Order: sequence, then structure tokens, then C-alpha cells
Amino acid sequence: MRIYAAPVPASYRIAEAAALLGVSDDTVRRWIDSERLTASREGGGPALVDGAELARVAVGRRDAPAPGTTPSSARNRLTGIVTRVVRDTVMAQVELQAGPFRLVSLMSREAADELGLEPGVRAVATVKATQVSVDVP
Repeated sequence: MRIYAAPVPASYRIAEAAALLGVSDDTVRRWIDSERLTASREGGGPALVDGAELARVAVGRRDAPAPGTTPSSARNRLTGIVTRVVRDTVMAQVELQAGPFRLVSLMSREAADELGLEPGVRAVATVKATQVSVDVP
């Protein structure tokens, strides 16, 4: 799996958070109201959800989909959020949560560092035959 990432903000608007979690905007608002998810506002601007907080909630939604319900696009491109990055001196393991799908990529540490991969970064997993690549939208 390859992961491409550009510097992105570590926070997301409600609609973006909803799309990454695979839920409606209203669901995200309810989660904010019930304190399941936290959001902040700067100077009367839109509510923003912290990327690391969003990753925490995404991990909690990791239930496997029912058999036969996986959309055909799951074989191609899956937009999600980085939930975990484990680096050693040479390699990095990157976990991505795309709705109910958890993807894991092994890559060089250098690649993960260059891409700025950290929990909360939005990324896209691209699946091609036996190879899975991930890039940002």
C-alpha cells in the first residue's frame, strides 16, 4: 500500500467529519451535543472537530460490515482518516479507518515522514489487485 498525503489541517468541519465517519452531518452534531465528540469554534466560524479526536471515534466504529454489503468501490478508493502510525528506524505501519473498514499499510519511515502521516490526517486508500495505495483527496 502506498500513502500520499499533503499537509492538511488537523481539524475538520462537521460535513467533512461526517463523510470520514460514514454518518450524516446531523449524527455528528448529535455526537457533539452529547459530548461523544468534541468540537471548537474560532471567532464565530464553523464548528471544527479535531483530527486526533475524530480518529479516536473512527476507531470505535470499527465494526465489520455485514457479509455481502461491501460496496464495489471498496476495491478501488476508500477515503478515511489515519488512526495510528507506528514508526521504527526503517519502516512505518499506518492504520487508516475508512467508514467501517480498517486498512493497514507498511511503508518506509521516510515515506511516512515525508507525507506527514499522523492520527487525524485525511487519506485515501487505493486498492489495486494485491497492492493497496493510499493518497489524499
